[in-house]
Amino acid sequence: MAELHEVLAKVGPRLRGLRHARAFTLARVAEETGISLSTLSRLESGRRKPTLELLLPLAKAYGVPLDELVGAPATGDPRVHPRPFTRHGQTFVPLTHYLGGLHAYKQIMPVRPGGPDPGGPLEQRTHEGYEWLYVLSGRLRLALGDRDVILAAGEAAEFDTRTPHGFANAGDRPVEFLALFGPQGERVHLRARSVPDPS
Repeated sequence: MAELHEVLAKVGPRLRGLRHARAFTLARVAEETGISLSTLSRLESGRRKPTLELLLPLAKAYGVPLDELVGAPATGDPRVHPRPFTRHGQTFVPLTHYLGGLHAYKQIMPVRPGGPDPGGPLEQRTHEGYEWLYVLSGRLRLALGDRDVILAAGEAAEFDTRTPHGFANAGDRPVEFLALFGPQGERVHLRARSVPDPS
């Protein structure tokens, strides 16, 4: 029974972590799930016991399996079984299955309906966190405050997500990129092995 109580106690922080990772407000989650703001707030704070009727619509809204919300014990299979979801017209393929720390996604952005991005102003948004991008194929336009850059395959960018930012497909085919996102501002730490000087 103590084990069940411990599992249920972790559901609230998991829900809050997922909401922050998606940069959703409580109001948006309430609108998507039909669950009241006060119930959502009490769920996240642990003052409301999670039930199947509450968790099913939340799992759907966040695009995660139900067992991830409740922290079901691992089965011993180390493989990540990604469940793609769509947000803002993009496909997100989760590459991690845990809720804390850095989140990794493969993102696929289709070509604009009218063709390649014309280069006008992009809608930009801000939220807590830090993001690192690596373009696998295609061309990605990144608007970052008053800066505007085009990233091609093999190029990377990193930025504090409190800086206004927006993305667009700058090519004539879908752009695919890897995104590492730290909801609490975690940065990616790159380490390179030093090569001895041949002289």
